[in-house]
Amino acid sequence: MKKLLLMIALLLPGLANAAVLTGVFQTAPGDTGKFLHVQMGPCADDASKTCGTIIRVYNADASMDTESENIGKPIVWDMEDKGNGKWGGGKIWAPDRDKTYNSKMRIEGNLLKVEGCVAIFCRSMTWQKVQ
Repeated sequence: MKKLLLMIALLLPGLANAAVLTGVFQTAPGDTGKFLHVQMGPCADDASKTCGTIIRVYNADASMDTESENIGKPIVWDMEDKGNGKWGGGKIWAPDRDKTYNSKMRIEGNLLKVEGCVAIFCRSMTWQKVQ
């Protein structure tokens, strides 16, 4: 019983310290030339995971598209902290292709490296932190 309690005590701090990525990130331009601002933070249904919501959409000429149907839509969800500035096990939606990918990401300073795959087809982007 003592060994079980000790194991639980050692595991709990690691679970409680799961890192959630926060901030606003600007995506790289997609196939249409548009780019997004994505608010990253804790998921509503599981605060230990990272989710992202589209908060602004910009046209290829950098003018804001205030009428975009994608504003307010989730784009990243259920990313689990893997340690050392890496997250995985989640999904990412690419609005320009309307595809959802199994995803992972890693932070390098103010850059967020995002990669998503469907079967053997993968796509990667670098997002810039703006806030």
